[in-house]
Amino acid sequence: MNIVFMGTPEFAVLPLEGLIQEYGVSLVVSQPDKMIGRHKELKMTPVKEVAIKNNIEVFQPTKIRDDFQKIIDLKPDLIVTCAYGQIIPKELLDCPKYGCINIHASLLPKLRGGAPIHKAIIDGYSKTGITIMYMDEKMDNGDIISQVETPITDDDTLDSLQKRLSVMGKDLILKTIPSIISKTSSRISQDLSEVTYAYNIKREEEHIDFSKKSSREIFNQVRGLWPSPLANVVLFDQEMKVVKCYDYGKKYDKHLPGEIVEVIKEGMVISTIDGSVVFTEVKPFGKKSMSASSYLNGVDKNRLIGQVLQ
Repeated sequence: MNIVFMGTPEFAVLPLEGLIQEYGVSLVVSQPDKMIGRHKELKMTPVKEVAIKNNIEVFQPTKIRDDFQKIIDLKPDLIVTCAYGQIIPKELLDCPKYGCINIHASLLPKLRGGAPIHKAIIDGYSKTGITIMYMDEKMDNGDIISQVETPITDDDTLDSLQKRLSVMGKDLILKTIPSIISKTSSRISQDLSEVTYAYNIKREEEHIDFSKKSSREIFNQVRGLWPSPLANVVLFDQEMKVVKCYDYGKKYDKHLPGEIVEVIKEGMVISTIDGSVVFTEVKPFGKKSMSASSYLNGVDKNRLIGQVLQ
């Protein structure tokens, strides 16, 4: 099999490793490397690291829609994409003998887009999963080949769910490819009436709006953004990241949504529109993540109580 794999983040690593072990991969296509951190160090994508480790050539076009001839010249039998991050042009979709298939981290047609794992938690889904699909020119619109699902529990975070789905993605693609080669795979059209979207997380979506969100929604937002990019609030005119919290349940009728109403052993209690939440781990501006109790040791609690988070 002459397989081209297109992917970028950590989520795509296990599916790539599975394909390398079972079939071999001729070329890995990934997004360009990026400068990260305060020191602006150039860091390879996780998928590129795997490719180099396995002596596989890597291709990193800035815009795949303008720079794809290298892939066509390879005459791939199959192109597999997994969280690549760019729209694949029609010329590539039509190129492989067995088609171009995608590993998507949701139960399509639910949660089309680039942040399906984040949004599955943030939007309160009770389950999600992996979909293997034939690709077409529209975003996550192609016929479904196979699916597998998993429940989302209150213990799940973006990190735990992403890791679980990555394993599921590897297992399902390896299970599905034989039917694609034998041309016996299913082709189920997506029900367009059931479509929802999970576009990439915007900066404003990281901010906790206490005037609009219930305790449960805040809990979901915080764990759906952990470990990155993290939810945030503004306290004492500085941004504070919220690493962990839980739904406290207690209702404070005489306090504003977002108001810090008391301090308990586990952390800060903040009033919401329908109850309260407790911040148990935070990341103050310019500092590392710490337990809320450690943060509270360094502030005047009398000044803190009554502050309304913005």
